[in-house]
Amino acid sequence: MAKYIIGTKVGMTQMFKEDGTVVPVTIVKIEPNVVVQVKTKENDGYQAIQIGTGTKKKLTKPEKGHRKNLGNFAILKEFKSADEFKVGDTIDISSFIEGETVKVSGMSKGKGFQGVVKRHGFHGMPASHGAHSVLRHAGSIGQRFPQHTLKGMRMAGRMGGVNKSIRGLKIVKVDVENGLLAVSGAVPGNNKSVVEIQVQ
Repeated sequence: MAKYIIGTKVGMTQMFKEDGTVVPVTIVKIEPNVVVQVKTKENDGYQAIQIGTGTKKKLTKPEKGHRKNLGNFAILKEFKSADEFKVGDTIDISSFIEGETVKVSGMSKGKGFQGVVKRHGFHGMPASHGAHSVLRHAGSIGQRFPQHTLKGMRMAGRMGGVNKSIRGLKIVKVDVENGLLAVSGAVPGNNKSVVEIQVQ
């Protein structure tokens, strides 16, 4: 049975293994996750579940109707799933086991408009012989034919603020009592941002 859960990134810290090895971890706060909708091949063309979590003060009438009075969920996320779920089922972290490999998805930190050196790791021009004015420039972006910049050319632009997934992370600690999950390494997004955790 596949496992999915939505949580809020708390921050990073470190934990110690029994042999004294330090493991950098990200703490994720998990509030109750409730199945709001079950999609089927007959009705929707594919199988999926929609999970709700968090709390929103005011909901519109369509939002209330969609949530079927299960709760004022602020966040709704969909996971493709062939497992048997019913509307109203609750998913918690007790089903997760320490050592499991997970994929964590979230919105990466927005870094604004950046140049090619920061955005793509360009080395820049030589730092001597009068090149100071073009040190961090992109350089040539094309040729005489076909007289336009080709798609996919690495140039300056908006950086970050996109959905990112990190695979191969391990669950280091499961704290059912406090609703906390410790995942090895860094995960996308700012603190207090929403992340999706899925066992691979």
